[in-house]
Amino acid sequence: MDFIHLNEMQFYGYHGVFPEETKLGQRFRLTVSLAVDLRRAGETDALEHTVHYGEVYETCKSVVEGEPKKLVEAVAEEVASRILSEFPLVKGIRVQLIKPDPPIPGHYKSVAIDLTRGEFA
Repeated sequence: MDFIHLNEMQFYGYHGVFPEETKLGQRFRLTVSLAVDLRRAGETDALEHTVHYGEVYETCKSVVEGEPKKLVEAVAEEVASRILSEFPLVKGIRVQLIKPDPPIPGHYKSVAIDLTRGEFA
C-alpha cells in the first residue's frame, strides 16, 4: 500500500472537557496518513487516480475547527470517519491529533492521540 501524508496541519478549535477550553479555544496539530494505491496515478499523471490533498485538508479543518467535542479521541474519530466516507480511494487512515497546550499541570511538550482505521496491507 502507498501513503499520502498531510503533516502537522494547524488549526484552532474549542474542544475540551474544561469550560475554559470551550470558551477560549486552543491550538491543535493534526497529521493524517492515507493508505491509497497510487500506482495508477503515478502511471497516468491524472488527478482522478489519487486523493486531492487540498480537499482532505478542508475536511480536516471543518472537523477540528467545527463543533466542539469534549475528547480529542472524538475529534480524531470524526476525522477518520469523514475521510474514509468522502474519499473512496482511501482504504485506511492513521490520525495523530496533538494538543500542544492542554490545561494540565506538569512539564511536557504536548499530549496526543493516535488512531488507525481501515486497511493498510
